[in-house]
Amino acid sequence: MRKYHFLIALFVIALDRASKWTIAHRLSLHDSVSVIPGFFRIIHAENPGAAFGIFADSPSQWKVGLLIAFSIIALLIVSLLLWKNSHSLTSTGIGLSLILGGAVGNLWDRLVSRHVVDFLLFYVGSHQWPAFNVADSAIVVGAGLLVFEILFTKSPSQQSA
Repeated sequence: MRKYHFLIALFVIALDRASKWTIAHRLSLHDSVSVIPGFFRIIHAENPGAAFGIFADSPSQWKVGLLIAFSIIALLIVSLLLWKNSHSLTSTGIGLSLILGGAVGNLWDRLVSRHVVDFLLFYVGSHQWPAFNVADSAIVVGAGLLVFEILFTKSPSQQSA
């Protein structure tokens, strides 16, 4: 089953790389295209910070290095958990696979260009969610699967009671 988990992660990486490359090569920086007026735009933004623009305005010289180090540590932990828990295709394994693929996608950008390309922008009126990308989406969905598993799935000891 491990191969399926790593195939999921590779699919996320490939989709993330392809989407970011397309945006970077087809849309000038800070340009946008309205997809659903008043709700959704495709934009070309470069985020030097963490997910959803956290720390993007920080002047710290160590910011990118710390984000890369944190990403590598997270990748090692997620990979270890995935390796240990990949005996069957479960929501935990799928969640970890999505997180792994998303983390590699964003780490790739940080290592190569010191920023992440974000392009999905949802908004209503003057209220907007920070721009994000496929990797961010995979990480959030993966984390959501893990939280769902923790909160709503009975452990084997609870099932027999």
